[in-house]
Amino acid sequence: MPDPLLTLSGVHTHIGRYHILQGVDLVVPRGGLSVLLGRNGAGKTTTLRTIMGLWQASAGAITFDGRDITKLATPDIARAGIAYVPESMAVFSSLTVRENLHLAARNGPLDQARVDWIFGFFPALKKFWNYPAGNLSGGQKQMVAIARAIVEPRKLLLVDEPTKGLAPAIVQSLIAAFRELKDSETTILLVEQNFNFVRSLGDTVSVMDDGRVAHAGSMAALARDDELQQRLLGLALDSHQ
Repeated sequence: MPDPLLTLSGVHTHIGRYHILQGVDLVVPRGGLSVLLGRNGAGKTTTLRTIMGLWQASAGAITFDGRDITKLATPDIARAGIAYVPESMAVFSSLTVRENLHLAARNGPLDQARVDWIFGFFPALKKFWNYPAGNLSGGQKQMVAIARAIVEPRKLLLVDEPTKGLAPAIVQSLIAAFRELKDSETTILLVEQNFNFVRSLGDTVSVMDDGRVAHAGSMAALARDDELQQRLLGLALDSHQ
């Protein structure tokens, strides 16, 4: 297994009086795509938000690229090379697609070559470049959210449920984009419910249950083991879409 880029060791997260993460141990290898599976409410989104510093870990340690980021503020975590695409997409509705991407380009003007690369996956963004993002469809807003996260090279991309509610053609564009990101040595941690999507992309998988990681291993091994799928998720992953 490649060297870990991100490690969570015994991470606990409290939100108000609720104890959501209860000792998460998670390893994300450098340069691949890791998948986080689990039933609704298992703690997957909380894990991403805790990594990003949007919620503070109450115990444990988060190490990124050899650096302890457990107590860092979200802007500092972003500057370290982590981008986050939330399930809500959270685009700036009153701004154009172009302005949304400009805001995400922290290192200066947009790199036109990289923008053209993004257009190759999401041609609708070129068409709606000067349209307010709030006028776009849900799938198009998801494209904007992902494009904003990759408009500059990142070491780690955290993506929460990217295919939710998307048409099959857009899902295929996402598959192509994530494959090329992997080839460019961008590490991806993906929360997803569409197993057909992650099976074609995932290198490693962790399954969460009740605020902990209940299983970790290769995606190929889990995909081959129907009994393990039933035990961890309560159904075969082929039907978990």
